[in-house]
Amino acid sequence: MGQLDGKVAVITGGGRGQGRAHALRLAREGVDIVTCDITEQVDSVPFDTGRPGDLDETVAQVEKLGRRCVALEGDVRRTADMARLADSAMSEFGRIDILLANAGILSLSENTWELTDEAWDDMIDINLTGVFKACRAVVPHIRAGGNGGSIVITSSIAGLRGVAGCTHYTAAKHGIVGLMRTLAKELAPESIRVNTIHPTGVASPMSNNDFFPRWLTEHEELGNAMRFNLMPVDALPEADVSEVIAFLCSDAGKWVTGTTVPVDAGFMLK
Repeated sequence: MGQLDGKVAVITGGGRGQGRAHALRLAREGVDIVTCDITEQVDSVPFDTGRPGDLDETVAQVEKLGRRCVALEGDVRRTADMARLADSAMSEFGRIDILLANAGILSLSENTWELTDEAWDDMIDINLTGVFKACRAVVPHIRAGGNGGSIVITSSIAGLRGVAGCTHYTAAKHGIVGLMRTLAKELAPESIRVNTIHPTGVASPMSNNDFFPRWLTEHEELGNAMRFNLMPVDALPEADVSEVIAFLCSDAGKWVTGTTVPVDAGFMLK
């Protein structure tokens, strides 16, 4: 018996990385999963984004745990895709209890004034507007269930402080916090909790690639500002972030709402 038996979670960006890890963690608690991801490159991102086959692997791993998983190719930038994601969850399972607005990208710039329009637009469209579109599509279905629920939005330590080299990322991740706080106020009377999580670096495809470590090395001052947690870990395992997700979605977190939850190995104390 899991803590969340019979519940249904919608997860954006579930094809790999943290999204897949969160899907597996919730599946172990008895949750059925509906997820989406892109399968093509975002041109302003200097390393691989979603690829065909990613979602199939997530489905296979969830099903090994004895839960159902419905996966759709979908882009959080597209209103129609988010509506289709929510509608698919309702068609397959008849309910939605949890939303993990997790989909996101990362790109870097040496400073604010050298950012391109393309890099800025892609970042805001995916990491901020995409979160809004996912919430807008899913929240009415959680409300209709009348059983409360949990929404967890993936922000970052860059949503709590300025991070050099990440102006557009920092702006998007701060914007998520404002969205979360407003939703938390609106939904509290219906026992729907809304929180953001703020990880430090995570050992996911966003950082485990050829580009990111090389960029940190080539930009020593900026790299040092992004690295060096106070606790003895360079990058958190994805599964450790998923443990916090599971807490926020379970009854153990039933009175936690409107909060910014750091999962940062002491980074914010620097």
